[in-house]
Amino acid sequence: MQKNSELQFAVETMQMEADAIARAAGRLGEGFEKALGILAACSGKIVVSGVGKSGIAARKLAATLASTGSPAFFLHPVEALHGDLGAVTGDDVAIALSQSGESAELNALLPALRARKTPIVALTGNAESVLARLADITLDTSVEREACPLNLAPTASVLVALAVGDALAMCLQKRRGLSAEEYALNHPGGRLGRRLTLCVRDVMPVHGENVPSVAPAATFETVVCSLSAGHMGAVCVCGETREMLGIITEGDVHKALLNGMKNGFDFTAADIMNAHPQVTLAPGQLAYEALQIMTQRLRPVSVAPVLQHGLCVGMLRVNDLVQAGL
Repeated sequence: MQKNSELQFAVETMQMEADAIARAAGRLGEGFEKALGILAACSGKIVVSGVGKSGIAARKLAATLASTGSPAFFLHPVEALHGDLGAVTGDDVAIALSQSGESAELNALLPALRARKTPIVALTGNAESVLARLADITLDTSVEREACPLNLAPTASVLVALAVGDALAMCLQKRRGLSAEEYALNHPGGRLGRRLTLCVRDVMPVHGENVPSVAPAATFETVVCSLSAGHMGAVCVCGETREMLGIITEGDVHKALLNGMKNGFDFTAADIMNAHPQVTLAPGQLAYEALQIMTQRLRPVSVAPVLQHGLCVGMLRVNDLVQAGL
């Protein structure tokens, strides 16, 4: 019975928080539009501040804004009063978060912001608070009660503040028309960022003179030795100026072995090479595009030469692309 009771309470907690967000959404109106206008017109940075659980929400909001095209940073109110305020200018806009609106540390910062003529957007649940009175625009993040059984621990109120902050950030992103490519530039460590920014040259493990290669007149023994030493699963057949004449893969060597056992091994690299590889890549080509070209074929290829003006400048394996997190 206790487990069922706890599960029911968990459901009620989440429903209470969802309802609080829904009610906050219903209160958005002219104030939200004005706040959005101030933020969109900001020629500097968006400075987000708060303490306690509101401070945690403020840090998240600053991170969301920065990653979606709105330069922003989190400013701790206490540190601001001891020098960090120097990072704030009149070109900036401040967003201050406090459910009670009476956080002493945050409110002590407000006069200093106003002295810099920095507009202040408040996210608070108390329209009569000091924060609300000193702010230029106040957005209502009030809740009927917290999800905490004692109605004390900040729970529903923090989620409402986060939701209103996300609404501001997403509207700013939409207004600025941030593209997927621009988003990726802010997330080079994420999969989307890697797919939209990494080029073939960034991930190919060998390049230049390190590319396994043989001359067209190379013997079968030389081909096998170069293939084994290169650890790439293929060797390029190149002319004197490294112009690519063909490629020999492990599969080509296997076929040559079968033929050699029947007819002898008196053949050269030119005799067994593929003069028209299925896939060739360019160094500036997107790595994710290369992955698709190599794998989304009737007969996928595991390795491909990288050419620039007809010269072999590198070699790339599907495994290199997978290891790059694409």
